[in-house]
Amino acid sequence: MKEQIYTIPVNEAFDDHEGGCPFCRLYEKLENNELDLILGASMMEPDVRIKTNERGFCEDHFSKMMTRKNRLGLALMLESHLDVVKEDIALGGLLAKNKAARPIKRIDELNKSCYVCERIEHNFANMIETAAVLYAREKEFREKFNKQKVFCLPHYRRLLECAGRLSKPYNSDLVTDASRIVTEALDKLRNDISWFCKKFDYRFENEPWYDSKDAIERTVAFLKSKE
Repeated sequence: MKEQIYTIPVNEAFDDHEGGCPFCRLYEKLENNELDLILGASMMEPDVRIKTNERGFCEDHFSKMMTRKNRLGLALMLESHLDVVKEDIALGGLLAKNKAARPIKRIDELNKSCYVCERIEHNFANMIETAAVLYAREKEFREKFNKQKVFCLPHYRRLLECAGRLSKPYNSDLVTDASRIVTEALDKLRNDISWFCKKFDYRFENEPWYDSKDAIERTVAFLKSKE
């Protein structure tokens, strides 16, 4: 079954219950693996090159590839990608009613597509589903699940969607446990943000910061993590 492929990385992510959202860790690991592959072993594979030529990359992943070592590999991909783009955005024929229709459509497609994003999403969706299945099947995983300190909002939403596909009573139990974790995380973030604000009041300047120094960063990560 497909979830068996993802059991090890999902379990490893949930082994850590102090490092933020476990799904964010999984996403980051997937992203780094895909960037390593596309600038390494996969770069010269003909079937991969066809897909990168067609789909291109989003701005975020172009930026991340530019910071890595293999700039020649990136340039080679860009070389063939530009050839395909040039051909694809050619104007319509002389008899076409709207010569601009073809390039407009193709550029819209390029702005919405990314080879790396699509690869990550395929695996990431299966990993979230695997986590839900493991929750239903394994008591040990449920214990690790309930030790988590936070699920970011985007991944919490996707987890709830997967919970809806579980049989009773695990669908309800997963929703209840995940909701408790997120509610407690929200309460802590709210308290830490409030204390961060108070520290700028002279009446509290000599008080300790407690956990509030990075409250802004943790709150943004909770609200807007990658999907």
